[in-house]
Amino acid sequence: MTDQERRRGRERQPARSADELLDIVDERDRVVGQRLRGEVYEKRLRHRSTSIRVRDGAGRIFVHRRTPTKLIFPSMYDVVVGGVVGAGEDYDTAALREAEEELGVSGLPMPERQLKFLFETPDYSWFLQVYEVVCTLPVQPQAEEVEWWDFLSEDELERRLPGWDVVPDGLECHRRLNAR
Repeated sequence: MTDQERRRGRERQPARSADELLDIVDERDRVVGQRLRGEVYEKRLRHRSTSIRVRDGAGRIFVHRRTPTKLIFPSMYDVVVGGVVGAGEDYDTAALREAEEELGVSGLPMPERQLKFLFETPDYSWFLQVYEVVCTLPVQPQAEEVEWWDFLSEDELERRLPGWDVVPDGLECHRRLNAR
């Protein structure tokens, strides 16, 4: 599938909300059903999500603080962009859609797959396909999603992380990408 076909498919995707339909997957990431997003979180059903580490042309990492209206992890800092994979959507399409939506850009290169893991806590369970992309476009993050943002050098990010309340799956993506 080309980037243009992915973008056209993305344009037909429903708005992301508690009533969005998601695929439920088994321990091998095979679809076994579908449920509404609100129910998925309420019942801790395993589903799919994407995380994309975004760098600018100078290699700095995009970081942001989520708005207080987010369904999960409101007002927390994040070191990746991303979100859930909709029902019937593939990881790659979701990654490009989520990155462009959250950064407020169009024409982003296809994010490159880096790793995949199962993120589980007592409250959440999802497979996380992790990507990286370089964005040289001027970003205009969605006000509904992003309260504050900046591009930080790796050193500056590492200095700030201990004082921030960071989204746990984003932090785990950051750790795993840096360990490679």
